[in-house]
Amino acid sequence: MRSAALLLAGLGCVLAAPLWARELVDASAPVDLAVTIYRDPDRGEGDELDADDPRGLAMISETRRVTLPPGESTIRFEGVAEGMIGVSAIVTGLPGGTIEKNRNAQLLSPAALVDGTLGNRVTITRMNPATGRQVSETAVVRTRADGGLVLQTGQGFEAVQCSGLPETLTYNRIPAGLSAQPVFSVDTRSAEGGTYDVTLTYLAWGFDWQADYVGRMSEKPSGEQFEMGLLSWLTLVNDNGQSFDNAKLQIIAGKLNVESDYEGLADPPVAEGLYLTCYPIGSTSDGAIPPPPMAPPPPPAPPAMMMSMDAREIVVTGARLRTGAVRAEALSVVTAEEEDLGDLKLFRVPGRVDVAAKGMKQVAFLNKDAVKARLLYQTGCNPDGWIGEGGDPVRAEVLLVTKNEDKQGLGIALPQGAMTLYEPTSGGERLGATTSLRDYARGQDIELDLPESRHVFARCAAVSRTGRQEGRKWTAMRSVLTNANPHPVTMRLQLGWAGGFDIRFPGAKVVVKNGYQTVEVTIPANSEKTFDWRLRDQVSE
Repeated sequence: MRSAALLLAGLGCVLAAPLWARELVDASAPVDLAVTIYRDPDRGEGDELDADDPRGLAMISETRRVTLPPGESTIRFEGVAEGMIGVSAIVTGLPGGTIEKNRNAQLLSPAALVDGTLGNRVTITRMNPATGRQVSETAVVRTRADGGLVLQTGQGFEAVQCSGLPETLTYNRIPAGLSAQPVFSVDTRSAEGGTYDVTLTYLAWGFDWQADYVGRMSEKPSGEQFEMGLLSWLTLVNDNGQSFDNAKLQIIAGKLNVESDYEGLADPPVAEGLYLTCYPIGSTSDGAIPPPPMAPPPPPAPPAMMMSMDAREIVVTGARLRTGAVRAEALSVVTAEEEDLGDLKLFRVPGRVDVAAKGMKQVAFLNKDAVKARLLYQTGCNPDGWIGEGGDPVRAEVLLVTKNEDKQGLGIALPQGAMTLYEPTSGGERLGATTSLRDYARGQDIELDLPESRHVFARCAAVSRTGRQEGRKWTAMRSVLTNANPHPVTMRLQLGWAGGFDIRFPGAKVVVKNGYQTVEVTIPANSEKTFDWRLRDQVSE
């Protein structure tokens, strides 16, 4: 019998301390951070950034320090982005690699505190109605936070918040596994243990950025050529409840091809409030059992670290929680550096930047003092119209034209964004125009639409009343161009679609531009000029 007792005792020891138990290890706060923000791929040219619902991605790379015991352990990375896409996470630097990954779905909240303390002691403090004094006593939590909260005290079982008097619950500890910030955990194995620097890299939802440009003409153009200063700002948005302080910041320009439903994979963890119900006045002994009260609709999850119980209060002793309040930040002015990333462009911001929670930040990435540009006037021609039909001439379109190269004062990739152009006047700078840019690579021609001209007009159509002759017969065309400026201007005529017509324009070379066959002609100051030319249908092969 003695041998059997010893054997059972030994088995009890084995069951009490299983060999597969993993020790819980908390990684340090990040000792190094890098944040790379990708623009919302569905936001087109001219679409404004939605600061309330950003739909871009960020790649976040955090270096943290962990001390592992020998054997298997679970490492907790507290404070990851609430929009973290768990399936994208990679952990490097662990001696034994990763056995399993988990993204904790529940945050520290009033309901989670109750559920995590089920069967354990808390302190309830309430007012004695006879004396008006607050009295505290120990109680045991006997139900979960899914309706009425029942405690067992020295007086028996009673429901919290059903006496009509203020009551406060005090918890002596935070239940294991609960955190006020989102947590990502991995299981690993280390034969000898030790301290290591590990890197957690993952994609997160709820970021976006856009570029905005300000152009300032150095002087009002007395002709077509002029110089201007060009300044661009990157506006960054972080809709997550976590800040990424002192981070290396990079942004990616260009359209990312996204096939996965990253928004659906980035459901934020839940922080549930505590909503208590009580039986109505009366007793079940009075008659029929009253029906349970209808549960209120679930409220939206409060931000991380918020544990509001309306008028009820939760106190956690022995733990000091760090809040992530949004704070006003001074505007940073730094200049980003361009790098190639496949077909995309990466702009690396020098130094370190704080990407604040629920915040917006601006970073200057381009500042060019002398960009050479010119104004170009443009109009289209109607082969099926008649030049003698009458009516007012049409206003010419105005383009701001330059080339993205060093000798023109640029030579850096330009992400899409809005542009505001200021012109000098005798009374100071005034708003001249607003326009938008698409993505421009180095070496590309840049053409920006400006408002229609008030001084340059055009008529361009067929000479014959019958309009264009179909087939291989030549149609006589005429362009009548008027320039009321005190200086010459250049007009681009869009003669017809490329591949649709054969065109003969005396004295000018026909080139294809933006899908049109075009020529550029000069109109003297304060004059009208007429150009006669021909076109016919092109033979299809």
